[in-house]
This record gives sequence, C-alpha cells and structure tokens, in this order.
Amino acid sequence: MITDVPGVLVGQWTNLEARTGCTVVVAPPGTIGSGEVRGGAPATREFALLDPRRTVGAVDAVVLSGGSAFGLASADGVMSVLEQQGRGFKTSAGSVPIVIGMCLYDLAVGDGTVRPGPSEGASAATNATSGPVALGRVGAGTGATVGKWHGSEQSTDGGLGSATMRSGELIVSALVAVNAVGQISDGSEVEDLGPPARASEDEAEDRSNTTIGVIATNASIDKLGCHLMAQSGHDGMARALVPAHTAADGDALVVLATQEAEADLTHLRLMAQHAVTLAIRSVG
Repeated sequence: MITDVPGVLVGQWTNLEARTGCTVVVAPPGTIGSGEVRGGAPATREFALLDPRRTVGAVDAVVLSGGSAFGLASADGVMSVLEQQGRGFKTSAGSVPIVIGMCLYDLAVGDGTVRPGPSEGASAATNATSGPVALGRVGAGTGATVGKWHGSEQSTDGGLGSATMRSGELIVSALVAVNAVGQISDGSEVEDLGPPARASEDEAEDRSNTTIGVIATNASIDKLGCHLMAQSGHDGMARALVPAHTAADGDALVVLATQEAEADLTHLRLMAQHAVTLAIRSVG
C-alpha cells in the first residue's frame, strides 16, 4: 500500500451510514508533485499549480474525497492541521500548505446532505499514520460504485484500492478511489458494451462517477517527471476500467516523489502504470 513509501502518511474519515468519506495522503517535506486530469467532469482544488510550468514544486498533502465539489472543503481542514505543523510554501507572511484536492460523486448512494468538510479533513489529517491503510468501502471509497454504463441500477460497489511495485530500492505505489461509469476489467478481451443507458451524457445521473488517486514513489525526479508518471498512471487506469476517461468521469491522478532514490523515468512510468492497474483491480 501507499505507506510502503517511507515518510508517506495516510489518514481517513468514514461515514458508513451516509456512504461518504475522505482520505488524506500527507507527503514528507520536500516531496515534488504533479498530476493530470483526463475525465470530462473533474472536481479539483489547486490542480493548476501542478502544471510543470508553474512556480511551486513541493506538495504537502493530497485529499481524496467524496461529496462531489462540496467535498473540496475538506482540504481546508487539512491546511489548518499542516499550518500548525509549520508545513507549506514559505512566504513573507508565513507558510502556506500546498494541499491538492480531488473529489468523486457519491451524493446519490447515501445521504447526499452529508459531505466531508473542514472538520472531517482535519480529523483525517490528524490521524494520518505510516501504518497499514484500510481499503474497500472506507474513506473516499465509502460511497464509490462502478459499472454504470447500462444504468445506475446495474452498478456494484467500488471502493479504495492500493498496490505497490518494487524494483531494488525503488518503490512505486498507487492508492485509488474507484467510482467509474465503466466496469473493472481483469485484462481479458472485452466485448462491445453497446450504447450507454442514456443517449445523452448531460443528464445528472450520468455524472455520478469519477476515479481519483495518488501515486507515490521514493524516486528522485522533477516536476515534469511526476507529470509524465501521472500520464502513465492514466494508461494503467484505461487498462483496468472499461471504459475510462469518459465525459461523465472526472478521472484525475497526482504523483508524489519523495526524492530518495535514483531512478530511470521510463522505468518509473511503467511501474506507475502497473501500480494503478493493480490498485483498481484489487477493488474488483
């Protein structure tokens, strides 16, 4: 799991009754990050600064949350906790924690009036540890569902999945909240699914999706390298979800590199692809 990468901490808040939650990944100081969105309906926070052309390189934490765009508020609580710890981008007026947020839509499966907010994000960040990470219907994966191509009534539970790839001292691990229009594929040949249940993807129910995740590595790479790893992670997503990256998904991945081990970028990209594929399939 993602805490296999030294220094990476994970904390979660879960509401099983309302079927929602959030998962916070806290990176060690000096971690470089970037990411990419490929789905058509994302709900993100601070994603623009992950562009390799932007000034800030270090990332302090990533929040995966249910609650659709409402859940982005959970990052406020994470920022508060990290500010108290002195974490963040140094400015003349103090440090500003860099917290990336990504949300999935789970409002229709439980109590849609309950969403992760600042206090829930703070709770998850405060409880973040390097220990084993609970997976399945927990944290951001609590209300996740998959297999909605032929309608939500055909869906099954998704959830939070994780997988780690190792090569010598090099570690690449993915933590993914799987909430997709598509179905989880085991890699065997997939027949034509036929048309989706509704002719238009503009209908609200069709947008009750999004797969989001974090790829962490102990590799020493720059921001552009992290961006390229995120691209390869999306390739892994496309291998494990059929279909992936639709207009009704907000699929997004963030890569965190803790700068501890020398690595070949092409090798890292392949490991990221495999880690995401296996993380998603672990949910199925």
